[in-house]
Amino acid sequence: MGKQLGLYIHIPFCGSKCDYCDFYSLSGRTERMDDYQKALLTHIKETAPQARGYVVDTIYFGGGTPSCYGEKRVRELLSAIRRRFEVAGNAEITMEANPESVDQKSMARLRRAGVNRISLGMQSAHDDELAALHRPHTFEQVKEAVAAIRGARIKNLTLDLMYGLPGQDMARWRDSVEQAIALQPQHISGYGLKVEEGTPLCARVARGETLPDDDAQADMYLWMVARLEAAGYRQYEISNFAQSGFQSRHNLKYWLTRPYLGFGPGAHSDFGGRRFSFLRDLDGYIDGVLGGKPILDSDDLIPKRERSGEYLMLRLRTTRGIEEWEYRREYFMNFDPIEAKLAEYEHNGWAARDGHRWRLTPIGFLLSNQLIGELLERQESATLETTLPQVRKTPPPDTDGEA
Repeated sequence: MGKQLGLYIHIPFCGSKCDYCDFYSLSGRTERMDDYQKALLTHIKETAPQARGYVVDTIYFGGGTPSCYGEKRVRELLSAIRRRFEVAGNAEITMEANPESVDQKSMARLRRAGVNRISLGMQSAHDDELAALHRPHTFEQVKEAVAAIRGARIKNLTLDLMYGLPGQDMARWRDSVEQAIALQPQHISGYGLKVEEGTPLCARVARGETLPDDDAQADMYLWMVARLEAAGYRQYEISNFAQSGFQSRHNLKYWLTRPYLGFGPGAHSDFGGRRFSFLRDLDGYIDGVLGGKPILDSDDLIPKRERSGEYLMLRLRTTRGIEEWEYRREYFMNFDPIEAKLAEYEHNGWAARDGHRWRLTPIGFLLSNQLIGELLERQESATLETTLPQVRKTPPPDTDGEA
């Protein structure tokens, strides 16, 4: 079997834009869907020869709202991918969906085309919280969508939840988690609401709207971790929990720095030692692909030393964590300064070790931005010590005190 590769297909269309969303997505642009499909098919055809020798083992349709793109277009894209790439027989093929755009017939057609995992944006079990986010669905529609997905015999379902919402307290958050567990998904994601610059939510907060504070969000997070563990959902990443065998194989590629190719405006790739992304512009992407014009927004060759930083930053998001000899072997760098800092974290209850492997604890995950930043500083200091001339700290015995 060849090297494994993930594909990400960005579908930027939405029925409406949620107030917190800063992903590249658009509402009211359905007239460009057919042209966008042509651009995606062309881009896939042109890119596939670069991936010879790779086996595609994950495909992810993200957005936006892929379920509002039309199952016929998704099936056409899957057919083109299978013609152009070598796709593993057991490939994980995920499609994101919003509850209001799910029906059993389309789900059954998608399953027959190969989609075997649905990521459903539940977010909350309370309609007033959903309305506060400008979500286009109710909790009743969530339950109907889950029934439709199960009726279509799709066996791998993940539900997305959010905490820290306007008007949310611990009791309401607990109820949302319990309602999600009752729907018996194989995977649950729980994300803290972030106020992103330039979003309607950011403007609302600037006008004085309040959200649960950091302490309240921390309590919500830690309760979720314990409750999902008790319910059989094992944490494997800061915000992700799965029953045995149902971890998101595609998302693990990002966190474990495995290669993937992205298609669509704003999509990112990590392939052939390079990280690159495409313009966050639907019209620019379509016109560029179909007209042979540049569509790259960024393109960087990532040196080995920078990869070592990504190793710390991304793998410490997971419960797998980092391992001393893995780090030494892959990056030829001294692990001792990193381990000394991790030992401090262990003393504070922020990290734990198993042999030579280290991971952050749930409390450590809450502080992960700060802790990983400190580890990256240690790594940078260690790098300078190995590349700059060494300064003698005591004079040699035969120099009369001259250093």
